[in-house]
This record gives sequence, structure tokens and C-alpha cells, in this order.
Amino acid sequence: MAEEKGFFRRLVSGLTKTRDNIVSGMDSIFHGFSHIDEDFYEELEEVLIMGDLGVAATEDILDDLRAKVKEQHIKEPSNCRQILIDSIKEQMDVGETAYEFEERTSVVMVVGVNGVGKTTTIGKLAGKLRAQNKKVILAAADTFRAAAGEQLREWANRAQAELIGGQEGSDPAAVVYDAVQAAKARHADVLLCDTAGRLHNKKNLMEELRKMNRIIDREYPEAFRETLVVLDATTGQNALQQAKEFKDVADITGIILTKMDGTAKGGIAVAIQAELGIPVKYIGVGETIDDLQKFDADTFVDALFAVSPDREEEQ
Repeated sequence: MAEEKGFFRRLVSGLTKTRDNIVSGMDSIFHGFSHIDEDFYEELEEVLIMGDLGVAATEDILDDLRAKVKEQHIKEPSNCRQILIDSIKEQMDVGETAYEFEERTSVVMVVGVNGVGKTTTIGKLAGKLRAQNKKVILAAADTFRAAAGEQLREWANRAQAELIGGQEGSDPAAVVYDAVQAAKARHADVLLCDTAGRLHNKKNLMEELRKMNRIIDREYPEAFRETLVVLDATTGQNALQQAKEFKDVADITGIILTKMDGTAKGGIAVAIQAELGIPVKYIGVGETIDDLQKFDADTFVDALFAVSPDREEEQ
């Protein structure tokens, strides 16, 4: 519980720039308008889109708001604030099945372009799983990036997880093959694969991912499969574009958003989920292992709007 509260505080401070960007703009609309009209909705729309919530999510949120204003005969703009907050939460709810891979023997492929914090994120994820007493094996299959293997080795040591591969320039699919054999032999709970992140040549990437997937399907058919893409929240709409491109070449089952603490574009978490239908599963708000946490829509939106997480208890 203390860890959760600590994370909430970090998330609140991490989302300061986003809050200044989105929430202050919205609040000035709620308080600046004396009644609800088309201009009111248009101003809100502009603030949400500028805050990187994306066109699709913004339209859905505003449609929901219009319907509820009508239904509940709301006259005061300030009474729309809570409805808007609840609507954003609804947009982002991913349900309970999002972390099924933690409970099963599974292979988790992690993709993402260089520079988004992919290898670090895998290390943190390994640490989290180890803290649950899971047996974790890491596959260093991003063999094209210099130092990726070394970086992963450091995290493997820190998390007390076994590392397979790590030779620069070796065949990524061969690393995955070896890692699958090791995972089976040692009865690992989770095999985490750090895979290539070169999007500029989609054909090669597609072929490589296909090859890896074929190996896992053939050698480890009983394993539950998860493919996560790591995105840098500070890049906003660019991150959304990357997610779309990875979705074209792989069966992406979830998103990990890093660097949420340094961005004014935290609204991208809403946009990605709404536009792609892919859930954000983890968010990172800093450098330490505890700064990667499971994504919870309620917590995120409360932190964005700086609503106390203890509000229920206080009422």
C-alpha cells in the first residue's frame, strides 16, 4: 500500500507538465463559460486534442459528455468536470485479463525503437516478476544494437535472472531458440525476449519477428504469448505512430509507456488506447525499478487531475 501511495505521488508530480497542458486549460473553460453551448464544446475539444488525447478519444469523450449533459439536464459548465474525468477513465479501462501472462508459463516479446528505454524496461519487468518469486529468463535478441546485451546483463544480475545470448551481431532467432530451450529445461515461469527495434526497414523487422514467432510456436506451443511495445511518452503523437507501425508487423497485445515523468504529452496514453484498442499495461515515471508500475486507468486519471487517491475514505 505504501509503495502504491509513493507511486501515486510520483505519478502526480510526473504528470505536472501534462496537467499544466491539459487540465489547467480545461478548468479555465469550466470556469470561464457561464453556460454550456457549442463554443464550450469546441474549446474543450481543442484543449483535449492539443493535450495529445488524439482525435478519436476526444470525440468519444465529448460525445459521452454531450449525452450526459442532456440526460442529466446539466446547466453549469463546472458540473461537467467530474463527468469528463469519468469518461476518460471509461475510455482507458483494460479489464482484469491484462496481466494473464504473469499467472501462466509465458513468453513475452518486447519490441520498441532504440532510445525509448526498452532494455531498461525489460530489466525492471524482470525485477518485478522476480519479486513475485517467478523464475525469469531473459533473451538478449536485440543483437543489432551495440551494448544492448551488456545493458541487459546488468539488469539480469540485478534481478537475479538468467540471461541467454548477448553477442552483438548474432542471429536473433537463434538466441530465441536457445532461450526457449533454457526456459523449458529450467521450468521458467516467464521468458522475456528483448527483440529488435528497427522500424525504418519494416520488411526485415517483419521477417525477423515472424522467424522468432515460428520458433516459439514450434518449440514452446504450450507457452502463453504476449507482445509488448515500449514507447517514449515524451514523443506524443510520434509514439502513437510507432505503435501503429509495430501493430502492422506484429500482434501487439500491450503498450509500455516510459518517461511519463518528463512529458507534457501524458494524454498520449488515452489516445493510444482509444485509437488502437491496445491497452497500456505499464507506465514508467523514473529510473528505479519501482518506477515501472502496472497501468491503472483510475489512478492515472486521478493523478492527472490531482484527485486524492484516498478521496473515497475521506468522504
